[in-house]
Amino acid sequence: MTDSISYPQPGAGILTINPYVGGKSGDPDQGKVFKLSSNETPLGPSPAARQAFIEAAASLELYPDGGAYRLREAIARRYGLNMDRIVCGAGSDEILSLLAQAYISPGDEAIYSEHGFLMYKIAILSNGGVPVVAPETDATANVDAILERVGPHTKIVFLANPNNPTGTYLAHDEVRRLHEGLPPTTLLVLDAAYAEYVRRNDYEAGIEMVANADNVVMTRTFSKIHGLAALRLGWAYCPENIAAVLNRVRGPFNVSAPAIAAGAAAITDTAFAEQAADFNDHWLARLTKGLQALGLEVTPSVGNFLLIHFPDADGKRAPEAEAFLTSRGLILRRVDNYGFPNALRMSVGTEEANRKLLAALEQFLGVGA
Repeated sequence: MTDSISYPQPGAGILTINPYVGGKSGDPDQGKVFKLSSNETPLGPSPAARQAFIEAAASLELYPDGGAYRLREAIARRYGLNMDRIVCGAGSDEILSLLAQAYISPGDEAIYSEHGFLMYKIAILSNGGVPVVAPETDATANVDAILERVGPHTKIVFLANPNNPTGTYLAHDEVRRLHEGLPPTTLLVLDAAYAEYVRRNDYEAGIEMVANADNVVMTRTFSKIHGLAALRLGWAYCPENIAAVLNRVRGPFNVSAPAIAAGAAAITDTAFAEQAADFNDHWLARLTKGLQALGLEVTPSVGNFLLIHFPDADGKRAPEAEAFLTSRGLILRRVDNYGFPNALRMSVGTEEANRKLLAALEQFLGVGA
């Protein structure tokens, strides 16, 4: 007699998922901790967004606007977009999951690059899809490698641009070449979570491409430069047909009223976002130079974080570095599950945190001793 399963079973692929684990926050008994593990902005949110959030507390008994009209209107005004093609979600993570839910059926394939965001694989497997990984070149997405893996079952290509955790990016011409190589039935999802930090002439987040194609979606987040990570707020700019699909599958009140209010205020405060980008530009360059002066290899980044590679020497590898830094209240991110077992990712922190990190690594490495 064969044993039979006597409890509910999840869909195909669910049990093969490794749950996403966010950056550590440190030990609450440790004293002052500098959390540099989650790419959070050191400047926090705009004062206008804080005030809007506080004012929203006066109406917590009311359901939010299910269409997030005020927020979509503010985003559309900021970027000159058609608000009917904007869809908001509980973080861009939700939108990525909704796209997979809508366009991936069991057995379908979806492609992402070798060191791409872990949520892509989770979204694909959650819907019974088959993840297809395209190798990268110098920790950067390779368009030819992606196109070589496109086949009759490819429904989505996910591209984080800039990519997390590497901080590398593809120039607009390369993204356009990728899109031109895809069949019209394959959806290209441009995950531009860190777009506001990029100040390169050859970079484009994807707005123009979405405006001129029926199979491109750009996703954005309020968790990074806008400092609203706790509210879980993101948005997508889509072709009309895809916006209509997402509005069919998303929850009716998937964005809270405080998030709508704070997000609308944040996207309007362009001066504060510019200040945050300026701060990041200054410290990204300064940290890169400081880390390299310690003999550490750093992947060039255009985001608000750096991928630091450690020596392959006893006592000096990434796990030992993490333990040393954690003991001093500096929390960085292990990136083994992204394919970098001997590296740590650090967010650009406050001036105090950045200085302390460089001093602690100098001590860890014994530079000048």
